[in-house]
Amino acid sequence: MARLVWITGASTGIGHATALAYARDGWTVAASARDATALATMAAGSAGRIHAFPLDVTDEPATLATHAAIEQALGQIDLAIFSAGTHLPVRLEPFETRAFRKLVEVNLMGVVYCLGAVLPAMTRRRGGQIAIVSSVAGYFGMPTAAAYSATKSALISLAQSLKFDCDRYGIALSVINPGFVRTPLTDKNEFPMPFLISAEEAAKRIVDGLAAKRFEITFPRRFALILKLIRLLPYGLFFPLVARGTRIEKP
Repeated sequence: MARLVWITGASTGIGHATALAYARDGWTVAASARDATALATMAAGSAGRIHAFPLDVTDEPATLATHAAIEQALGQIDLAIFSAGTHLPVRLEPFETRAFRKLVEVNLMGVVYCLGAVLPAMTRRRGGQIAIVSSVAGYFGMPTAAAYSATKSALISLAQSLKFDCDRYGIALSVINPGFVRTPLTDKNEFPMPFLISAEEAAKRIVDGLAAKRFEITFPRRFALILKLIRLLPYGLFFPLVARGTRIEKP
């Protein structure tokens, strides 16, 4: 019997590529995103492997209802990958607080609502697997990413904190921290993106990492290591280095 994976943010980018990868590997895929048309198109070309369940993850009742609908239609969810997310740049002129509210609702609370949907059943059966897609931007505050880095850092801390209890209940929990991956979101970036990889390569690394049940799945590894070393620097070195590397200029 095919195993079942639920993937949010599945209409584009990493979520889309990961859904296709699992379908190719013989899994049944429950694909969620706001774009119902994109989901239907993907499902139509999947030979019955991918099933569309449109969802706005910022709607908690809808998230609970979607989870129930998936399990009623397809059975027990073995793996849940929460990759829905977005990015809005933050600058001082103008300083827009709406960016923070938007990204907290989508990137952070969207994951929290999804966790609230899957954890009760996994806790009862003392098994299952969950992956939270964060970012290397959560390692430290990136220029123009005050809202994005804050939410991605929160997801890393969330995963670290929950892992203690998940281990006790036999639930495998992972956090996925991609570097720069070519997606519609990164296509909007106006700064250098070192070690840029395709969404398909990112999906392969996610599938492999989750099969090995690694807690942190990060890629490209060399880039992630560089960032982890940078965050250890004293601030007198940290700020000039990051500003120079990202070509931040004075107004």
